[in-house]
Amino acid sequence: MHAEINPVTIFPAASSQQAIAHFEASLAFETDCWDVNFALGLPQSDFVLLDVRSAEAYDKGHVPGAIHLPRGKIIASKLAAYPANTLFVTYCAGPHCNGATKAAIALAKLGRPVKIMIGGVTGWLDEGFSLSTEPQTLASLAS
Repeated sequence: MHAEINPVTIFPAASSQQAIAHFEASLAFETDCWDVNFALGLPQSDFVLLDVRSAEAYDKGHVPGAIHLPRGKIIASKLAAYPANTLFVTYCAGPHCNGATKAAIALAKLGRPVKIMIGGVTGWLDEGFSLSTEPQTLASLAS
């Protein structure tokens, strides 16, 4: 008889120091729906939330306050009204969608600070938060 291989433990866990470094570093790249919801309720917003899904999906319901800006339309001129250090947070449909990652890459290539809201709309709804159908525009949020 041969022993079964345990796929969880076949690779040893990282040391505590490595785990701290890895997980703390991951938070420089991502945030979650709970934190975004909390931050949106603060008196001063210090980031811009971008919904990078299709116009149809955005119109059906998006995170309240999110601007619709698909990845293909992320260009310097669309962001010109925002100071260079403005943090952008991207999201798409959910964990099955890499649109938020592609949008984050586009923003980073423009030299913009960026994070991804992990979970996307699926995560937002899973947390019990509601969606809005009230559109937001880049111009209204930059002023």
